[in-house]
Amino acid sequence: MGKLKAVFFDLDDTLLWDEESVRQAFKMTCELAREKYSVESSLLEKAVRNKARELYESYEVYPFTKMIGINPFEGLWGKFEDEGEDFEKLKEIAPVYQKQAWTLGLKELGIDDPSFGEELSKAFPENRKKVPYLYEDSLRVLDHLHGKYKLLLLTNGSPQLQNIKLTITPELRPYFDEIVISGAYGRGKPDSSIFEHALHLLGVSADEVLMVGDNLNTDILGANRTGIRSVWINRKGIEAEEVRPTYEVSGLLEVLDIIE
Repeated sequence: MGKLKAVFFDLDDTLLWDEESVRQAFKMTCELAREKYSVESSLLEKAVRNKARELYESYEVYPFTKMIGINPFEGLWGKFEDEGEDFEKLKEIAPVYQKQAWTLGLKELGIDDPSFGEELSKAFPENRKKVPYLYEDSLRVLDHLHGKYKLLLLTNGSPQLQNIKLTITPELRPYFDEIVISGAYGRGKPDSSIFEHALHLLGVSADEVLMVGDNLNTDILGANRTGIRSVWINRKGIEAEEVRPTYEVSGLLEVLDIIE
């Protein structure tokens, strides 16, 4: 193994607690329905999440979103004004998808009100932008590594959406020498070509890098395919089955122990 020169970080649910942001955005949006129709917020959230997944997987553009790594809940707040033919299709579908997911979710609870469904679909993106969460140890870890190693952010998703996330958590961007977003590159993790592209940008070889991420099937699998050592952030204590990381930790701070 070469001497460590660079660390690649995933963004969502590694440095940014995206899952919690989505949860809070749902809570705030479903609250509007509770006020208007006295529905239970948690039941509406569950219904909308289920309908969103079903709809999302039914679109012709789904294989593209899967390859780039844009999940159904990002679909609920993205505008997707990104470059490329597939993003054009996604941009066209997005408003329809967003309105339908909320309208069908309401319908599931016996409320047939498409115009209110549309209102909720417009409230959700605004609410999502109000609740950016960073894990409490994210900045401590980046502070410690900054200046000692080259740092690169390697994230799946729509460039427009990932850049909004970085804009509403402005502390993050200055730490990174390079930021690679799958939608701009054209392929997402775990495709080894995006990892090779990242190596090339920093001028390092695979054995001089550590990949830090929360997702076994994108971050860790992609690193394995490229010969990059990996640290799996396993905050939920789940069992790794087929994909094996080089290291496994339960929080970001432990990454420093591995590096030191």
